[in-house]
Parts: sequence; structure tokens; C-alpha cells
Amino acid sequence: MTDALELLARPDKWYLSAGEGLIWAPPFPAWLEAPGFWDDADLFEYPLGPLFTVSFVDDVGRQIALHPGPRRWTPAALEVPYRTAVGIEAVEARMVLPGLVLGSEWQLVNLSAADAQLHAVAWTTAPGEEIRGDGVEWTGLELAWTRRPKDRKGHELAVRLQLALARGTDSWGAVRSEATANQPHFHLTPFWDRWRATRGGLHGRAELGGISDAGLVYLGVHRLLKIPAGGVARLAVALRAEPQLQASSARAAAGPLPPRKASSFAAASAASWQEFFASVPAFRCSDPYFERCFAYRWYGLRLNRIAPGWGNYVAPTVAEGIAAFHQPIAYSAQCHLRELRWARDPEWARGVLRTFLAHQRPDGSFHGRIYANHLEGTDFYHADWGGALLALDAVHPSDAFLREVLPGLECYGDWLATTRDPEGSGLIDVTDQYETGQEFMSRYQAVDPDADRYGWENRIRLKGIDVTVYAYVLFRALAALASRAGRDGARWSERADRTGAAIHKRMWDGKTGYFSDLNHATGRRTGVRAAVCFFPYFTDLVGAEHVAALERNLFDPQQFWTPFPVPSSSAADRLYDADAAWRGKRHNCPWNGRVWPMTNSHVAEAIAAVAIGHRPALRTRLVEFLTKSLRMMFWDGDASRPNSFEHYHPVTGRPCAYRGIDDYQHSWVNDLVVQYVIGVRPAGEGRCVVDPMPFPLDGFEARGLPMQGATLDVTREGDRLVVGVNGREAARGLVGVPIEVGL
Repeated sequence: MTDALELLARPDKWYLSAGEGLIWAPPFPAWLEAPGFWDDADLFEYPLGPLFTVSFVDDVGRQIALHPGPRRWTPAALEVPYRTAVGIEAVEARMVLPGLVLGSEWQLVNLSAADAQLHAVAWTTAPGEEIRGDGVEWTGLELAWTRRPKDRKGHELAVRLQLALARGTDSWGAVRSEATANQPHFHLTPFWDRWRATRGGLHGRAELGGISDAGLVYLGVHRLLKIPAGGVARLAVALRAEPQLQASSARAAAGPLPPRKASSFAAASAASWQEFFASVPAFRCSDPYFERCFAYRWYGLRLNRIAPGWGNYVAPTVAEGIAAFHQPIAYSAQCHLRELRWARDPEWARGVLRTFLAHQRPDGSFHGRIYANHLEGTDFYHADWGGALLALDAVHPSDAFLREVLPGLECYGDWLATTRDPEGSGLIDVTDQYETGQEFMSRYQAVDPDADRYGWENRIRLKGIDVTVYAYVLFRALAALASRAGRDGARWSERADRTGAAIHKRMWDGKTGYFSDLNHATGRRTGVRAAVCFFPYFTDLVGAEHVAALERNLFDPQQFWTPFPVPSSSAADRLYDADAAWRGKRHNCPWNGRVWPMTNSHVAEAIAAVAIGHRPALRTRLVEFLTKSLRMMFWDGDASRPNSFEHYHPVTGRPCAYRGIDDYQHSWVNDLVVQYVIGVRPAGEGRCVVDPMPFPLDGFEARGLPMQGATLDVTREGDRLVVGVNGREAARGLVGVPIEVGL
């Protein structure tokens, strides 16, 4: 197998994380060419910056200009070469290390025929108001102070920062100043004016006086570097961030993370990432898009992972994305459960659900977001909790886990039935455009022309086809899993039957061939044609009478089968816009025509369910759909540059680069690859099926897929398949003929 870090290597990325909750992924970085980390990082949902930069100066304090060359990124490090005018060449490796540490590691080579001497200064700034007169501590090994960043809700998190140089420091300093341009240029610092190499460089004291605290505090550590002619010097800078959060008993008992034994920061980061990739399935494929996409999705999940034990995070979980999305969000949690079921250890996937159940509201609803140290302004999102749990349980069955989680999911089901369907119709209400995760589309305007002007205000009433399908699947799941958890599933079976019958009777329009939302006030179908209208097709609700309508409508180029399908709203919709504009203005999150990988994940399941259960000829349509969908998620069709943005153009396939939010974990791409490219799908207790769709591949090799306590390997050569179970060959077959595999 190709090493995943090398497979993903490229020159145009910069996101870094160790999968704990500290992530350096500035959406619009201004200082990528400056050493260190001057652009913001995010600690959970709290933006934190600047972190630090590194300056090299001569004996009189003149900064040695660094001219950056081409960058090289892997998930483990961002490497930047620099040249200078003084005969020194340098390479910096930036990384985020386990333990909430940002590292900058340097190798400096003296190319001249004379010995060289220079001073390395790692320094940063902090808002003056956050640093009191006694707010800086020098421990003899590191410089420490506390920052108090705020999140979007105005909540504050105290973070203790510790800046250090590996293998010792020659001097340190902290100086208060009135504000000036807060940029990573040494000549803007008070250190530049005060520099005297003969007087200890940074003077070794904290000078935090002044008539007010307003402005900036400059903090730095320094070491003298002597490099013989033709020789090499090394430097390593580390900044540790310690959130002042109550740690769980498990974290407190474990104590601090033990140091990773490695020859360098870069080696430690690479080892950490390699250990992660060894814990998930490996996949190589004759189609480079599928191969690289698979590794990239695992990278994205770890990039956005949040480790357990900090504040509200009682279990390992996943943030929806970078920047403002760097917290667990209910709408994307369903995606994480589905993708993480293919990790060999199920505890991470289970942790995603545990994170929301641990903070379930008294009325049974879930918070839309779980913040690190508060639960205010968390909103609400509908999600397919039942389908996600069934998917996880099919691969990693556990009666103990079901006993743990079913009571909370039953409370949520009761809340849905009583609060969002008080009249007992079986259909579920949407009360504002945001709670579906799909704002700005005609389906809401159909019940209130001002729906797009409301916030999270619960001012509309729409019987939503998507959320009703989610409820139906949840009720079916609670009924199906109840006996294994020692619970009674009869009432859930009755609710599922009622909801299913209502979908058939009230939401299905035989004339147009669409399932539809209902106007709550009139009880009539709205007739708005959106991609969510196809959601019933991934359930057991559809029959032969529905399949022809799916083919007629979904595969119509004038509606949904655009060059890059599928737009979230039909191309025939009166408010459709492929360019992300809503009523004349470009929006960040429009659902009136853009292609959302989240929606595509649902639609792929719909096509697959119909192809497998009703119309085998649609297998080729699924191949076409997944091929286009996955190729869309690459810059300019370049197989070496995958991405994962919120939404894409349905004609050109271009991502919403203007949003700056790449690596957004809002779909379940890898689950689709496993099920339909590799072809592994659970088939009941002790069984699975290997049945890849007819992708035109020369071959692939998938190793380490978990399945009900066993490990599967699948190899395809041409149309020939070989299936291994626990390292031994278990079956052979051909593409197009499902292989039943006993475990």
C-alpha cells in the first residue's frame, strides 16, 4: 500500500492538527510565508492567534530576510524552504503535535566558507488587556502566560500558553507596548529597539508597566546559533496550549500525555499520523480519484477530531469543520457515525453519539452544537440518528451500547412525535429554514414568503419530507433494536407504520412522481421539487410504482441530472441559481441550486437502494453518479488535489472557494466507497455481502475492513474478486454477482 502521507502530499495545503481539538487551518491565511503560526488556530470553537513566529537576527538586531520557496504539505507537516542573502539556507517544518502543541522545527545549513553566527527569536503578541502586571511567568524552561479568546457567542475560555525552545534558551523577555501593526516583523517589536547581543538579547525580564494595559504585550525566547562553514544547526520551537477546562475523571487519572519517543518533532508528528492511518482500512485503486479520496477523508476526520475529557467532550467526537464549524454539530454527526463505522475501533463512532446524548435537553431534544465549555445558543438540527445507528450497529454490533443509547433516542423520538407532530398526523414539522441545515430554498418560501428573513425563530410550519423520513427511520430503528436492549419496540413499530402510511398518502404525488413537503396550514403538498424529495427512496417505503418516477425526475438534465449532479433544488425551480445567489445576492450557504455533498450522500443511498432492491439497471447510474460526485471534489479535476467544501457548482463543479471552508465533514463519502466501490455491505448477523457496482476499474485492493468482529480484505483484478476473512481466503467471484460471506 502507498504510504498515506506521501499519497496526500501536495504544495497547496496548510491545515494541521493532531486530532485532539487544536487545529491550525486559517480559511484565508495572510501569513503563510512567515515562519511559525501567525494566522489564527482554533482550540475547539475558540479562535486563538497569533501563536508565534520565528525571526533570525544578527548581533546588532538586523533581521535576516527569509525568502520562502515552494511549500510541501502532508497531514503531518508543512515544510517550507527558505533562502537568505547571507549564505544560509533553511527548511522549516510546522506541525501540530499531540498534547495541544504547535511546533516549528528548523534545519539551517551554512553554505559559505566562513563560520556563521545568528540569533533565533521565537516571539508572539497578546492583547495587553489580557496580561496583567504579574501575568507572565518564566519557569527556567518556558515562557508562560494566559490568553482569553472568545467564541462567536461571546463566551470566554482561559488558555495557558507556554513557549519554549527545545534544548534550552539563552534569553527571554516580555514587553508592554501601545498597539501598532500586529504583524510578524521583528522591526515592529520592542525587542528590535532594545536588542543588545552583549546584554542577553531579550534582557531576561518582564517589563509590564505603563499607565494602562491597553495595547500589546510582546513575548519572546531566544537562542544563539553558531554554524560552522558547511555545517548544520537545528532549532525546535514549541507552543503548548492548555485550556483551563475541567478535565474528566478519566483524563485526570491518566495525567499528561507521555512524550512520544522520536528523533524530532517532525518524526513524532509523522509517527502519530502513521499510527492513525494504521487504525483504519487501507485502499489502493486503479482510479487515483477513488484511492486518494479515501485517504483524504480519513485525514479530514482526524483533522477535525476532538479528544475526550475536555469540558463538555465526554467521548471522542468530530467537529463539522474548520474555523467557526470546529465543534460537533448534530446535522453532520450522522455522517461521522457512518464513515467512522469503518474504523477498526468502534469507540470513536460511538463517541459521536455519546457526545450528544450526554447533553440531551430535558425535553428530549438534542443541542444543535456542543461547545467546549457552555451550551448556550446551540440551536437545533434534525438528523438521521436512526439510520446512522443502524449503520454502525450492522458493522460493530453491541447490545451493551444499545442499552446505553436507546433510552435517550427514545426520548428524542417522543419529543419529535409530541412537539413536531402534536396533531398525530405522523408527519414532522420544520419550524425554520435553518434547522434542516438547508436554508434559502423555495420549499420554505412556499409556506411563508418571508421565511428567508427569519432567523432561528421557529416562525414557519412545514411538514418536511426530509425530517419525516428521518423520523420514520428512527422509529423503525427503535422498533428493530428494542429487544436487544431489553426494551419494548411495539409503540415504535406503530409510530413507524403511521408515519410510513402518511408519507404514502399525503406526501406522494402520483401525477408529478414526487414526494413533497406539506403546507402545515392547508394540508396541501407544496409541489416544490428539491433533492430531499428523493429521500424516501433510501428506505423501504418505495415500490415499483415509485421507481419509474425516480428515473424520470432524478435523471432529467433539465431538473437534477446536471453535469455535476445533483443540485439541491431542481434546475426548473423559479429560484434556482447555480452561482450561489439567492434573490440577487450571493450567499454563503444557499440550497437553491448548489450541489452539496451532504445531499449527494443521501441521493447515492437512494439510487443504491433502488438499484439493489428494484431496478438492477440503475447500478450503472449509481456508478455514473458516484464517479461524478467524487471527481467534483478535486481542484480543477487534478487527482492529486482533493478537497471537501460545503457546496459546488452544478455545471462547472467548482467549489465555494469564497467560503474558505475546506475539509468540511458534512457527508459520508468513505462509507459510499466501501459499500459501492469496494462493495462490502452488512447482510445480517454473521454475514456480509461483497457486491461492488460495475465501476470500470482495472482493480483495487482494500485491507482491514471491520465486520462484526472479523476483518475483511477484498481484491479486484479486472472483474475477478477475492475476499479474505481474518487473513484467509473466504470466497471468490465476479463483479456483478453478489458474494455472500459468512463471518
